[in-house]
Amino acid sequence: MALVKGYCIDRYEAYVVELDAAGRELPHSPYVPVDGLKVRAKVAEGVVPQGYISQVQAQNACENAGKRLCTAPEFSLACRGPNRSQSYPYGGTRHQRGKCNEGKGSAVTAVFGAGAPFDSQLMNDARLNRWSGGLAKTGAYTASVSPYGVFDLVGNLHEWGAEVAANGHGSFRGGFYGDAEINGSGCNYVTTAHAASYHDYSTGFRCCRDAE
Repeated sequence: MALVKGYCIDRYEAYVVELDAAGRELPHSPYVPVDGLKVRAKVAEGVVPQGYISQVQAQNACENAGKRLCTAPEFSLACRGPNRSQSYPYGGTRHQRGKCNEGKGSAVTAVFGAGAPFDSQLMNDARLNRWSGGLAKTGAYTASVSPYGVFDLVGNLHEWGAEVAANGHGSFRGGFYGDAEINGSGCNYVTTAHAASYHDYSTGFRCCRDAE
């Protein structure tokens, strides 16, 4: 983990393992939802991170690893660094295409064609994050590293945060490989349109914990 001011944050987006009744770890495909499973967050460079996960599931996965989801201020500081005027982990306020894994458009359209329905079943299809040139392995975009040494806080997968609004909606930040600009630029990107139980191919997470 990277040490920031008063807390630690995982350097990479999380993947998960399943936990059986005895607490043993079993592999889990990052292209498959975790519905009905007990999972634990894991972190490594060069692995496919877990998409298809809800805020509730992501929080449980972090807790099973002795961590928690990151708050909005924690995400923001880790992403932009101590210079709060920055909008991107690589510095400045101007978008630089190719630094982070974003701007690639809809995987649904690319895989299933124009006019494909954006419904729950299709949005959770394993083929979406297998689309060539879409989701990247952790740490693959070296220029995405933040001043604190954290990768892919912009792009690759949306990252669920800790907050839940009064209407039950969670927030995910940083955009994903399809887009990291529509709902705010880079580190400022946030979506609050979905319930905490929602998941699709674009939703991932990473964990934080208090500094010891």
